[in-house]
Amino acid sequence: MGRPSRPPCVTRKGDRRCKLRPSQRATITLVYLREHTTYAKPAAGSRTSEGTAHAYVQSVIKLRASKAPSLTRALRRARPEYVLVDGTIAECDRVVGDHERDYSGKARRHGVNIQAVTDPAGELIWYSPALPGRTVDITAARTHRIVTVCERLRIPVLADKAYAGAGGTFQVPFKRHLGRPLTIRQAAVNRAHARLRFPVERAFARLKAWRIFRKARISPNRLTSITKAILTLERRR
Repeated sequence: MGRPSRPPCVTRKGDRRCKLRPSQRATITLVYLREHTTYAKPAAGSRTSEGTAHAYVQSVIKLRASKAPSLTRALRRARPEYVLVDGTIAECDRVVGDHERDYSGKARRHGVNIQAVTDPAGELIWYSPALPGRTVDITAARTHRIVTVCERLRIPVLADKAYAGAGGTFQVPFKRHLGRPLTIRQAAVNRAHARLRFPVERAFARLKAWRIFRKARISPNRLTSITKAILTLERRR
């Protein structure tokens, strides 16, 4: 008896066989995300058409995104003593509908708000899905249930003044009231708080190392699946 025939590998629709091995498909996806190049470059490197390269990249992103952990699962796995939380704007040159929805007044550019949760050393635990750029950090933290989850798991959170009033286990620096200077103790607490919170910037440095987050030439609606895909890639390091 001969060997059973292999079923065709479907790309999108139809019954075409895949022209690239899984490792090659992963490679062109990494090139696209890391360099944020056009599809022409990975297509040329893999000797496929731009349409085929696009289909492969999107299928790999979808697969990696589907494996992204929830915040609760990520925190239970990491079991940190406390976490650091902060937000950043990933710039995007395309808008959907009302352009003001994706405009960040603080960053003064269009993009999406992405929250990062790290351990005390700044090691990545979780990236949030993307929200419109005009979303402020405290609203993003509530929308993604970061406040609720950390309170339920009894994990202290260090965050900056943008999260003042978040409640739960969030701890933010002291603010001056009515122009009055901080007390010596409050100033000392703020300095210690800033030193402990600084490592969270490492998570954003890793995020922005993927050039697609510097100025994406795609719809903001697609950045959530890409963020989830990057999360699974970064956590495997």
